[in-house]
Formats: sequence, C-alpha cells, structure tokens
Amino acid sequence: MAQEWDIKSRSEACTACEKPFLDKQEYYAALAFGEEGYARTDFCGDCWTEHKENSQAYSMWKGVFRMPPPPEDEALQKETAESLLRKLMEDDDPDKINVRYILTIMLERKRILIERDVQIGRDGGKIRVYEHRQTGETFVVPDPSLRLDELEEVQEEVVIMLGGKVPEGKGSKAALEAPDLSDPAELRKHADKVLAETGDDDFEDDD
Repeated sequence: MAQEWDIKSRSEACTACEKPFLDKQEYYAALAFGEEGYARTDFCGDCWTEHKENSQAYSMWKGVFRMPPPPEDEALQKETAESLLRKLMEDDDPDKINVRYILTIMLERKRILIERDVQIGRDGGKIRVYEHRQTGETFVVPDPSLRLDELEEVQEEVVIMLGGKVPEGKGSKAALEAPDLSDPAELRKHADKVLAETGDDDFEDDD
C-alpha cells in the first residue's frame, strides 16, 4: 500500500514539451496518487493550457521556478528542522507522524515551505501539501490533529532531536496556555517557540 507522506522533486523541464524551465519562470504542478504513491508532473504555461482539461490530478497549483542553490558543504551542516524532516520521511516510521507534522509547521514559519493544498486522505484525515520555496519539491504530510497532551511531548521530542534543551519545568502547556489545536495559528505559535529553543529561528527573506 502506498504511504500518505512523501517528498516529490520538481521537474527541471516541462513534462510535455521537455523544454527546460528558466529561472523565475511560472510553472504549473499536478500531483496524482496511485498504487505506487504520489506522482508529480510540471508544465509550462502553454502545455498546461492543453493538458489541464484532461487532468485527473489529486492537487494542482502554480509556482515560480528558481534555479537550485549550490549544495552546502556537508562538513559544515548541522541538524536543522529541514534535514531532520527529510530523514524522518525517508525512514518511513509511522510513529513519527506527530514529529514530522510539527517540523513541517516549523519550516512553514521559516518560510521554507509553502502550503499549496489541503486534501482529505483515504482514512478521512487531512493531508497537507507543501512546496519547498527554493527546490520546488513537494512535501505531502498528514495532519495528525494533535491533542494538547500530545503537543507537550512532541515539542520536547523535537527540541531534543534538534540538539536543543528543554527549559527545566517548562512544557508546551505552560508556554501555550491551553491553545486551540484546531487553529493553525496556534500551532504556528508553538512552532515559533520550538525554533527559538533550538536556535533555528532565522527566517528566509521574502522575494
């Protein structure tokens, strides 16, 4: 059975005409779900006009192509919310669904990920579709609908996994004062606190 979390790379060229995308060129992305999991296709404007009427995509959106940045020197890299999220999604551990979701919210707060769509999964739960601002990759992440008692434990787990230190006697209950976890704004406040505690609170500039 295909999993309901995944990372799919953006194409470097149009799926239909195969012309390479230019820097800052608009493109159209389509995400489909099948027996093998998620499949992503990317189109230039002209080809999308021809293909969108027959599209059976699970999710669709428009983006701006940005040339990928040069890879960082791995010797200088530290564990960040992004690198940890990538590892957890690659490990395919269903027990880390809460951690993956909080890391995703943290990356949204850092303006690294952009939420593109929200869909309903096969089990009736929400599936959130994000796109990486720089690489154009698609991150498909289930929303676990966290409870308050779960949030405190997840916050501490994320802080520790990122090399931070949980303040003594302090948990998310004290920090958030009984938030409404159905409100995405409250979860974003929580993500800001985790970012501050891990020292990973630098934010991307808007273009």
